[in-house]
Amino acid sequence: MTRPPIVAVLLLSAAAIAYQILLTRLFSVILWHHFATMVISIALLGVGASGTALALARGWLIPRYAAAFAVCAVAFGLTAPGGFALAQRVAFNPLEIIWDGGQQFHLLQVYLLLTVPFFAAALAIGLTLARFRMAIGQVYRADLIGAGLGAAGLVGLLFLLPAGDALRVIGAAGPMCAGLVLWPRTRSGAVTAGLAAVILAMAWPADWLQPQPSPYKDLSIALNVPEARIVAERTGPLGLVTVVESPRIPFRHAPGLSLTATDPIPEQLGLFVDASGMTAITRFDGDLAVLAHLDRQTAALPYHLLKRPTVLVLGTGGGEGVLRALQGGAAAIDAVELNRQVADLLSDDFATFSGDLLRRPEVTPHIAEARSFVEATGQRWDLIQVPMLGSLSTAAGGLGTLSETPLYTVEAVRTYLSRLTPGGQLAMTRWLRFPPRDSIKLLATVTAALAAEGVTDPAARVVMIRSWSTVTLVVSAEPLTEAEIAAARRFAGDRGFDLVWLPGLRREEANRFTVLAQPYLYDAAAAIFGPDRQAFLDDYPFHVAPATDDSPYFSRFFTWSLLPELLTREGTGSLTLLDSGTLVLLLTLAQAALAGAVLILLPLLWLRGGGTAAPAPARWRVATYFAGLGFAFIFVEIAFIQRLTLFLGHPLAAIAVVLAGFLVFAGLGAGVARKLAEARPRSGILLAGATLAVLCLAYLALLPPLMDMASGLSFPAKTMAVLAIIGPLAFAMGLPFPMGLSALSAQAPALVPWAWGINGCTSVIGAVLAGLLGLQIGFTAVVGIAALLYLAAGAVLRPVATDDDSAKSLHPGCQKTGPI
Repeated sequence: MTRPPIVAVLLLSAAAIAYQILLTRLFSVILWHHFATMVISIALLGVGASGTALALARGWLIPRYAAAFAVCAVAFGLTAPGGFALAQRVAFNPLEIIWDGGQQFHLLQVYLLLTVPFFAAALAIGLTLARFRMAIGQVYRADLIGAGLGAAGLVGLLFLLPAGDALRVIGAAGPMCAGLVLWPRTRSGAVTAGLAAVILAMAWPADWLQPQPSPYKDLSIALNVPEARIVAERTGPLGLVTVVESPRIPFRHAPGLSLTATDPIPEQLGLFVDASGMTAITRFDGDLAVLAHLDRQTAALPYHLLKRPTVLVLGTGGGEGVLRALQGGAAAIDAVELNRQVADLLSDDFATFSGDLLRRPEVTPHIAEARSFVEATGQRWDLIQVPMLGSLSTAAGGLGTLSETPLYTVEAVRTYLSRLTPGGQLAMTRWLRFPPRDSIKLLATVTAALAAEGVTDPAARVVMIRSWSTVTLVVSAEPLTEAEIAAARRFAGDRGFDLVWLPGLRREEANRFTVLAQPYLYDAAAAIFGPDRQAFLDDYPFHVAPATDDSPYFSRFFTWSLLPELLTREGTGSLTLLDSGTLVLLLTLAQAALAGAVLILLPLLWLRGGGTAAPAPARWRVATYFAGLGFAFIFVEIAFIQRLTLFLGHPLAAIAVVLAGFLVFAGLGAGVARKLAEARPRSGILLAGATLAVLCLAYLALLPPLMDMASGLSFPAKTMAVLAIIGPLAFAMGLPFPMGLSALSAQAPALVPWAWGINGCTSVIGAVLAGLLGLQIGFTAVVGIAALLYLAAGAVLRPVATDDDSAKSLHPGCQKTGPI
């Protein structure tokens, strides 16, 4: 073979990146949150391990290039669907991970099973780079273009096919690539590979590739009820939407319903998105009398403080918020829903059942991300209603810790308040957990938002009530009037709800119906509204500091001070004190470090010796430089995925666009790195590190206003804006890695594989570490750390002149840091 198989490389790269992004979608169905950082770490582990394997065996593989590429491509095709099928059958339960050592082993099994496809694809592409050195630019360009097309193509594919069938298509790409490579040498082998692709796409049993939700997820629990059955299912890029009927034991979904309520609850269907967070589709024939039970929930409070309000419902779901607004006498209702398939189910399949809710004259539906919709509009409402998200079981297990919630941040509350009419109100409802934390964090977040708006007496604008299971908080754009305070008292008293806070409330009035040992929530509210607010938040056993866009993990309540006590309480019910997501991420970090060391670093010990030996001091400089680059690159990438999730409206969109953008632009930067190294042989590395440090810090200041300016754009326009914004930074991030390798190959070529392995290992670890740091200290700090790492890396590696043959020593595939 004299020419590189450009189409095969492009297709295999597209399939690999599509598989990476698809895994985040599949895991959001199987478990409780997007495993984006873990999946990126898994992909990097496969890339890193493949490079190490190539460094060890390329002398044997390159002469057998066509056969080796074909074997790797077919291996990818088999292990992409097969690895997922096996991984989801591993008995991994994050609820038990802190106490059951076996769960840590199961997590490692998942990690390694999903690494194999990335290893196979990366080995094939790296082998091509090594075999066709004279055409390395063409191969590398095909790799990058393929990655970009795969990221965009996967999103489009999910509009057409369920996730399991998309997995078939991705798997079939492997044998197709093998056929393309074999065609010039053996027509029969190529035809066989093509037939294998078709067979492989069709042969997988449907139940192997269908994501199976954890038995602890809401959908699984609902389907355990006798005679419960799925009556409708829709799938797409934004989630798996499932509607369940339970005729024998009917759904009675009415969170926070008063214990004094006697009104019957109409027939309901359960609606689940990604097998979690059930909302109800309620039978409605237009008679508002059948909705009387909705007035007996804590969420009905604002409709007793306002008369015929114009209402914005952020999150239509099954329609409960819209029904409550109708029952409460709303004059007009804007209903925002992110997932078009949810709205279509209400308007098409269940239009008769739901009373064609979204086509009523009072209701105007909108398909948009809720926060982005509010930011982009200039409209104002008398009431903005944020319905309750998630389920009580999910909240109790601490399973939403890693789920970003941009609806409950200080910045979000400030946006809502800016869209209220004079005297308008914002209403939010959360599950009530003990010991209290959600409700306290919500109040702290609202108070911080009011303070940021210049409100000196936030206590005069807040009403908070609780039932046995929910808390509703109402914030007024202006100080509450005496009439509103009296109406709140009547509403709570008539329904047996406890007052948590309203202006003038005495402590002895706060604990009358659902009696607690102490009026904990009142005491917390008094502390938050008092002069020692910060001391209270700092000393509280849980993390209840206000959530922000920089760290939008509203459900993160875990503090390390709780861990020693929890470790001694297995089987005592103390799991409700634990946010297990934090520990899953911590243990995933340990798995990443172990796997990276075993699969990348240890094999490279075989390459010690030979070539030019570097002086001892140079080794720590080399290690520091390439480790710093590995951590810094992935820190920036993960931080940008987080920050742009809100802007683009969904985690899947952010992962696809950001990964594609960083890969393409970093690759373009790597393409000019050698010229820069030749132009500045003794200062180029330091200049690149310093430039990146400055750019990282500049982006911290410039990104928020740029996102605000572009918030009203359409999704395609936002995608173009994101690529334009991250392009310069990603281009610069592609420079220091190949520059360092060129310098190192001129001084100590024997250390090139070793340096590459260190970079790969730290990238694997950094993908998970970035998520953990973002959870604990915020993503601004993560980017700040990356800036320091870039600066330190540029300063620590002594610049050396390169020779014309330096590129010959470069490790195949090492021109980029990041997923395939």
